[in-house]
Amino acid sequence: MGKLVVLKFADGSFEQGFAVTLQIGEEGKLPDSEIAGRLPPATELLHKYKEWQSSYSRLDNRYRLSADKVQVTNVSIVKECDQTAYILRSHLNSWLLAAEFRPVREKWLERLLPTDIVRVILQTENRELQRLPWHLWDVLERYPKAEIAIAPPRYERIAAKKTHNKKVNILAIIGNSQGIDTQTDQALLHALPTAEVSFLVEPQRKELNDCLWQKNWDILFFAGHSSSQGNNRIGKIYLNKTDSLTIDELKYALKKAVERGLQLAIFNSCDGLGLAEKLANLHIPQMIVMREPVPDLVAQEFLKYFLDGFANGEPLYLAVREARERLQGLEDRFPCATWLPVIFQNLAEIPPTWQEFTGWVAPHNPVKRSYSSSNLLRIIIYFFINSVFITAIPTGLKFLEVLQNWDLQAFDLMMRSRSVLINEDPDPRLLLVTVGDADIAAQRRRGESLKGTSVSDQTLNKVLEKLQQHQPRAIGLDIYRDFPAESANLQNRFQQTDNLVGVCKGSDATINTSGIEPPPEIPQSRLGFSDFVHDADGVVRRHLLFMNQEPTSPCPASYSLSLQLALRYLEAQGIKPKFTPTGDFQIGDVNLSLLKPRTGGYQGIDTNGGQILLNYRSSKRIAEQVSLTQLLSAPINPNAIKNKIVLIGVTAKGDFPDYWATPYSTELDKQMSGVLVQAHMVSQILSAVLDGRPLLRSWNPFAEVMWIWVWSVAGGLLAWQMRHSWTRLLIFVVVGCGILYIFCFGLFIQGYWVPFVPSALALIATAGMTAISKE
Repeated sequence: MGKLVVLKFADGSFEQGFAVTLQIGEEGKLPDSEIAGRLPPATELLHKYKEWQSSYSRLDNRYRLSADKVQVTNVSIVKECDQTAYILRSHLNSWLLAAEFRPVREKWLERLLPTDIVRVILQTENRELQRLPWHLWDVLERYPKAEIAIAPPRYERIAAKKTHNKKVNILAIIGNSQGIDTQTDQALLHALPTAEVSFLVEPQRKELNDCLWQKNWDILFFAGHSSSQGNNRIGKIYLNKTDSLTIDELKYALKKAVERGLQLAIFNSCDGLGLAEKLANLHIPQMIVMREPVPDLVAQEFLKYFLDGFANGEPLYLAVREARERLQGLEDRFPCATWLPVIFQNLAEIPPTWQEFTGWVAPHNPVKRSYSSSNLLRIIIYFFINSVFITAIPTGLKFLEVLQNWDLQAFDLMMRSRSVLINEDPDPRLLLVTVGDADIAAQRRRGESLKGTSVSDQTLNKVLEKLQQHQPRAIGLDIYRDFPAESANLQNRFQQTDNLVGVCKGSDATINTSGIEPPPEIPQSRLGFSDFVHDADGVVRRHLLFMNQEPTSPCPASYSLSLQLALRYLEAQGIKPKFTPTGDFQIGDVNLSLLKPRTGGYQGIDTNGGQILLNYRSSKRIAEQVSLTQLLSAPINPNAIKNKIVLIGVTAKGDFPDYWATPYSTELDKQMSGVLVQAHMVSQILSAVLDGRPLLRSWNPFAEVMWIWVWSVAGGLLAWQMRHSWTRLLIFVVVGCGILYIFCFGLFIQGYWVPFVPSALALIATAGMTAISKE
């Protein structure tokens, strides 16, 4: 069943902003979810729309406006129109990313799947809101089966006395066609095999009025010149070379047509929002209009594509979307053609299909299979043995580490997918002070000695002094300093800054890696190690919390820098860590289940120390950032520092590169700096303890095996049902793997890493074996 989404805009304006309510529910039912939000003032957006409209109206196209409209030729306007369209789209999406509107956006993403068929209704009487290109909203573009329509705030359902016809009855009004080609429209309608089309070519007003009264029409179609004129933008159609009329002048005839079952009005003419607004007052169920002047060829191609889809069984909204998007092939000559068609919807009505116009629904007589009890028992035994045997294969491959690399790739894919679907806010408890190449160069220009590090004694002393003035809760110095400070001021600063945590690096004899000593002035209680655990492919997916240093290690720290900083932040709120009787690490009420050698997709990994999976934050910025130079040269808002964790680290790519591959990217130029990885680790702990954000964990081995077995059975059932068609079986297996991924991804969002690759292999293998055995 499809979904209905209604965005209600209360009274407001682009100068004052708009109150917005989002309702989501099943088609034909009351909404089961509602949330309120707000869009801020956006006068600049309105200005950008008017700039685009101005450039669009100056294009040299044959529009279906009033016949006396004169067009001005200016080839450069085409590029200007494309440019203003791009700017308008950017401003619209920026507006819809406003913080006050974020609850609406997040609720949408939470409740709707990209595979859902969605009717989106924009309910407003604000003409400027109606004219905006809402189909370009980045959220809406994620849903290939969604189309947006406009609805007025006031609506009602008219009790229609519908008499179903053998064919779809269409009244086609061909109005004044001076300077435009409406012959193609007529030919497209005439070619419909399941429709009875009555044409009125350049009719007189009385002739049209009488025709509306005389028959039960399903669809009203108009092609010709039209426009919305005056301050109130009243819609007007041009019947012939001398007569024009407004919708109000056909009010009684149209009301009668609606009462007799008129379902859809199509105005394949220019500037139809004024027409749609007046037609909505007559409670016509659905209308399709052009929101701006429309070129001849665009109008004809849209009609052809729409009728092709709708008359062949596609839902009305999907037929409109597909027809609208197919107009992109004309946009080299007719910019923004895909912006023009729009549905105007009576919210009390559900759009019919083409078949429902006549009351005919295709008969569906599925073949019923019957099995004897003995056959049924054999089938059940066969499925059980087959699925158990197949389940054992990917489970064994998983245990033997054959699938580990694929499992890790699936882990990374889900992490990236989540960052696209869910955009978390930056962590407000963190501030990053970054040292880039420009900051290092600035110190050298001042003649300061760096002594093999990225920050000189003088600059570092000034940074710490400025930070301490604003009372941060903790400062993490993620910069190696294995030598004494030459400045007495900096030595005292290191010794007396109780909330400062320095770093060192442990040694690892197994890979012949020597460690790095800590700053000699900082006591051991204020040290954290900077070591990361990366997998064989170099990607950091694990968070090392604590470890026992080797006897010869120059780094005495037992806790990581990230854990040290997080614990100092939490200690101020009375939250302390402890070890549970089962050996896990607990902070407050949150249990950090430590990784075992066989966890999730990992098989036989080294889990020395305390390791958990690293649940990266899904945000474009992990926290607010300020460069070293900016911190020293510009005034700083005290609230950006007070009671926060400040991390100081290197983002330079020149002399001091510190970059790591992450699930987000392994490419060298897109890797994440070490200080950002540390920030993700700190944020993970704080968010889990204070916000209830889930940590990543896996199921126990038995649950994972059962999960793989379930999908093995699913593959067998698919093959059993599709055993006579390999093509259909292949399609359904691909769809089944897609559904499996959606399930795994949904669990991943909830904090569970469950095996996707072994389950997919089990599904595919069982389906294939079942299909072969039935040949």
